[in-house]
Amino acid sequence: MSALLDVRNLTIKFPVQTNGSRVDSALIPAVRDLSFSIAPGEVLGLVGESGSGKSVTSLAIMRLLPPQAKVSGKIFFVENGSPCNLTELPDDSLRLMRGSHIAMIFQEPMTALNPVMRVGDQIAEAVLAHRSVSKREAWEHAVSALNDVALPDASRRARDYPHQLSGGMRQRVMIAMAIVNRPQLLIADEPTTALDVTIQAQILDLLAELRVKFGLAILFISHDLAVVSQVADRVAVMYAGNLVELGARRDIFREPAHPYTRGLLHAVPDLETDRSRPLETMEGTVPSLQAPPPGCAFEPRCEFRIAECSLSLPPLAEVAPGHWARCPVVNARQG
Repeated sequence: MSALLDVRNLTIKFPVQTNGSRVDSALIPAVRDLSFSIAPGEVLGLVGESGSGKSVTSLAIMRLLPPQAKVSGKIFFVENGSPCNLTELPDDSLRLMRGSHIAMIFQEPMTALNPVMRVGDQIAEAVLAHRSVSKREAWEHAVSALNDVALPDASRRARDYPHQLSGGMRQRVMIAMAIVNRPQLLIADEPTTALDVTIQAQILDLLAELRVKFGLAILFISHDLAVVSQVADRVAVMYAGNLVELGARRDIFREPAHPYTRGLLHAVPDLETDRSRPLETMEGTVPSLQAPPPGCAFEPRCEFRIAECSLSLPPLAEVAPGHWARCPVVNARQG
């Protein structure tokens, strides 16, 4: 199946701030040489710890990065059967596509929603931006979208302000705003992080239902491996701005190839974990993005490292059909 979204060699850099002044010649690489694709109707889980470049990647796809960001690479999206490069799309065309073909759920709904507008008006505003309908029809679409996300008493709640809703309700409003124009791709940036476990499960079930109902492709961003294991078809693992492993969910969780992925999974306790022993950890810390190592960013912490790891950024290599890893040690074993 051809890709709906195809990210190729995406690199994102930000200028260094020194004593309050910007030094354009010194750029911090937040994302380096990132490539992945999402097929229609597929869920790709993008995982990694804070600062790995997950949210920056999503903002680059939406073209919502600040002007000082330096972006290279290509981001292709298939619209009406033909691919277009989002990085080169004129602003007017991009505004038409953003919200109608590609939509995003932000991490914290309380800061993403306008506190002085009724939630129904905010959803209706998204409808009016992309459809030639009356305000009354837009309001009806907004209430319908709230019903789609199973918000109780949607017609009444649409007249509430964000502060009158619970965290789970606000997240449902954000999802309603994202799906009201029936996009093909939904980017969910840690949509369950601020919710308790019970509400988190409800939101995950809701996203699964909407995916089937509307044929959504989803880029699901999270640092929670347990959540990703429930929702994703394929998983992409990021570390310090690099994609280190990519593969089907089963391969990533049952046969991880990259040492970083293995370390993450070993650090997760389960029912068989010996409670009398300390939890497994990965020694060391994430390298500073202001001075990233020339080779594999995980090399200083990796117990399997070889001299080649520190020389240059290893390429992604296929270690099994559809399973890729950026590790010369793993690649050598496969060879």
